[in-house]
Amino acid sequence: MLLDFEKPIAELERKLEDMKQLADESDKSVMDAIRALEKKIFELKNETFENLTGWQRVQLSRHPDRPYTLDYIYEMTTDFIELHGDRQVSDDKAMVGGLGSIDGQTFMLIGQQKGRNTKQRQMRNFGMANPEGYRKALRLMKMAEKFNKPIVTFIDTPGAFPGLEAEERGQGEAIAKNLREMFMLKVPVICVIIGEGASGGALGIGIGDKVLMLENTWYSVISPESCSSILWRSWDYKEKAADVLKLTASDMLNLKLIDGIIKEPLGGAHNNLKEMSTELKRVLLKEFSELNALSADERINNRIEKFSAMGVVKEPS
Repeated sequence: MLLDFEKPIAELERKLEDMKQLADESDKSVMDAIRALEKKIFELKNETFENLTGWQRVQLSRHPDRPYTLDYIYEMTTDFIELHGDRQVSDDKAMVGGLGSIDGQTFMLIGQQKGRNTKQRQMRNFGMANPEGYRKALRLMKMAEKFNKPIVTFIDTPGAFPGLEAEERGQGEAIAKNLREMFMLKVPVICVIIGEGASGGALGIGIGDKVLMLENTWYSVISPESCSSILWRSWDYKEKAADVLKLTASDMLNLKLIDGIIKEPLGGAHNNLKEMSTELKRVLLKEFSELNALSADERINNRIEKFSAMGVVKEPS
């Protein structure tokens, strides 16, 4: 699948492929032309992806080939054991989690999971967890705390499931409880937005010592489409809404709402899962090493202070 802003690059790449098939390596002029075209493609890619709009980054975060939680987990670990169920209602397939080791260090890995095809999307509920998903996540976090294992959460959801049955089973209470409990976890907690980070659905597993975003992701209380439909009664202004919401990784870092940005391979994470996973693993191990040097009380106090300092409050005179 090609996004609109990727089409000029794809056309040059097709032209390059045709030239390579017809090229005679002994023809210096042809080989020079190929190298010149390769340089032009590289420069165009750099220029395009360095200057993406908010809406274009939203599109990249939703790319159907973009890696999901389990893709990263299986790429970074060799012994992942998935754990199931919230011990109350059921096993929510939109929220996955379990134990896995990264370079010898065991982590509790938790995240929202989307599907690749229609059947998988229905099973995973498009990455929108029900209350039992957030309760499962909290159960696994408490297990990690009990056995002194650090926690990594992967955030990629268009929001918590908004259905009537989810509200009947306590969606709001489940997310609120996660927020409270995550502040007090004694083990290191690292949260990474790997795709979409929408609303309370993202926050339900988003309270950590370090909150990081991949380069082409977004994090906001509302999606650009929903914001556009509320403000302008139409989805036609979604691009404008994406800019106004300040939802990109660079916007969030400037507003001091996240702690860092993880660089993606040129063209997006979906272009090179191995390279993206290697960089993600490097960052996770580095952050864990720094957090592990602190005491549990220091981490908890820093966590509370960090989130308490977010936002602007104006008191009436």
